[in-house]
Amino acid sequence: MLDINLTGVWNTCTATAPRLIKRGAGSMVLTSSIAGLRGLVGVAHYTAAKHGVVGLMRSLAHDLAPHGVRVNSVHPTNVDTPLIQNDVVRSGFRPDLDRPPTREEFAVAATQMNLLAVPWVQPVDIANASLFLASDEARYVTAVSLPVDAGSTQR
Repeated sequence: MLDINLTGVWNTCTATAPRLIKRGAGSMVLTSSIAGLRGLVGVAHYTAAKHGVVGLMRSLAHDLAPHGVRVNSVHPTNVDTPLIQNDVVRSGFRPDLDRPPTREEFAVAATQMNLLAVPWVQPVDIANASLFLASDEARYVTAVSLPVDAGSTQR
């Protein structure tokens, strides 16, 4: 968990930073999770890695700002991908069932973790938030943790 979700991000940033510094401008958008902003039950290792991404983002924002490089992070709630749409994750949301829940049964349980009445967001929602942070429209945005979470961090 730490190797991929934190060390992998670190390796990517250290490989990219010199090129952005040389350009004198740029943007890094790190993908964290709602778990990077709050604790989640049963996934301490994942939560620790995603909190680490936030710390990395904040430190890199300080280090790279003098070079005109912005660094931010995006924090999705559940995203409708195979990462959550599988029997193991679905069953974790519905331990009351003696079989893997259907997509619809999972949706009912997943909706309860968000303020907005949606069970998950779409990959395009995360892509659009990342594109905004990388764009000129966000030219003065740095060291920001942007939740794309249907309100789940406020639950």
